[in-house]
Amino acid sequence: MSFLIDSIIMVVSQVLFFGFGWLFFMRKLFKDYEVRQYVVQVVFSVTFAFSCTMFELIIFEILGVLNSSSRYFHWKLNLCVILLVLVFMVPFYIGYFVVSNIRLLHKHRLVLACIIWLTFMYFFWKLGDPFPILSPKHGILSIEQLISRVGVIGVTLMALLSGFGAVNCPYTYMSYFLRNVTDADIVALERRLLQTMDMIISKKKRIAMVHRNMYQRGEVHNKPSGFWGMIKSVTTSSSGSENLTLIQQEVDALEELSRQLFLETADLHATKERIEYSKTFQGKYFNFLGYFFSIYCVWKIFMATINIVFDRVGKTDPVTRGIEITVNYLGIQFDVKFWSQHISFILVGIIIVTSIRGLLITLTKFFYAISSSKSSNVIVLLLAQIMGMYFVSSVLLIRMSMPLEYRTIITEVLGELQFNFYHRWFDVIFLVSALSSILFLYLAHKQAPEKHMAL
Repeated sequence: MSFLIDSIIMVVSQVLFFGFGWLFFMRKLFKDYEVRQYVVQVVFSVTFAFSCTMFELIIFEILGVLNSSSRYFHWKLNLCVILLVLVFMVPFYIGYFVVSNIRLLHKHRLVLACIIWLTFMYFFWKLGDPFPILSPKHGILSIEQLISRVGVIGVTLMALLSGFGAVNCPYTYMSYFLRNVTDADIVALERRLLQTMDMIISKKKRIAMVHRNMYQRGEVHNKPSGFWGMIKSVTTSSSGSENLTLIQQEVDALEELSRQLFLETADLHATKERIEYSKTFQGKYFNFLGYFFSIYCVWKIFMATINIVFDRVGKTDPVTRGIEITVNYLGIQFDVKFWSQHISFILVGIIIVTSIRGLLITLTKFFYAISSSKSSNVIVLLLAQIMGMYFVSSVLLIRMSMPLEYRTIITEVLGELQFNFYHRWFDVIFLVSALSSILFLYLAHKQAPEKHMAL
């Protein structure tokens, strides 16, 4: 009876997660598209539902919700389904819709989709060769074999996003990085934009006048055709006609300049608004967060470097270790086990919520940037693949943030994986991503004033 009640709780929560994924698909991703493939919508919602269920089971581990055997069963079931979707279902449908968009291959799309899926499986399987991520005693299609490879891709993606986010967040929030923009700068740039637009209009009027004069003289309809007509049009010109090609080139150059001026004007307005916003109470709060995240970024980069150099991976979760150090330093009586459980729950909850929210926002921006009516189904399936791998790898890494007694079932379900490898791999990719982001943002920030002066 207890197993039945636990199963009902899990099914109800999965239905709710599925409904949220369905609404997100309809209201955010595909709100501007009339043509929708329901199989894409179902696959995306199923991936989202089972990804969120893994996080729910992590919270249940800490809170002790559900029976231990029930949690183990649903962990196994959830991982099997999410791996089935990520390794077999989504890659096949990606190949199917890619081929369906090509008219010449439309008749053989099923066969070609299978060939694409087999190609994916080959490279997916070869991915495990360079990494010490599995034990040779496991079967080909075991959970350990599949999740070890999914984990490499997902951890790489997480580290790249985390490295960029750790650098971009303080750069975005801190008013220190805002360049000084005055109303006079904006007015001067807007005046240049208006002058450029006036020049474009004037030159287009000249082109229109020349075309009208040529039409009135009959040079347009009576223009000789063929090879000799082309030679004559090049070598001769009527009296009073102007060099239309030269004028058109000037118009194209001015239009490109006007686009740059418009973008620069919009950027100055946005910067001015950020300066005004930074003076408000909320802006000062986010500015403080920027300094906090800067310290966190430096600390994270330093710790990642130490972990890489000394090949170190923590054995105790950060919360318990931090409380133990504080208690020993202050010399006070404190129930470390009790409070580490509650603080770990809060910390893991924050990590889960921010991960889901941040990933959905990123996926939405990415989808709007590159999608079209033909490619939208393929892109949504790619986003579902990325989302599933991201969440699976999150479980591998969040496991280290949990006290030792709460890792037991997760470790048993995931199998004999090289968990230390994933943490070291995360540190390496995070360090590369963070340092690259610092260099990129530094060059972008340095070139912004120079570009403004050039314009």
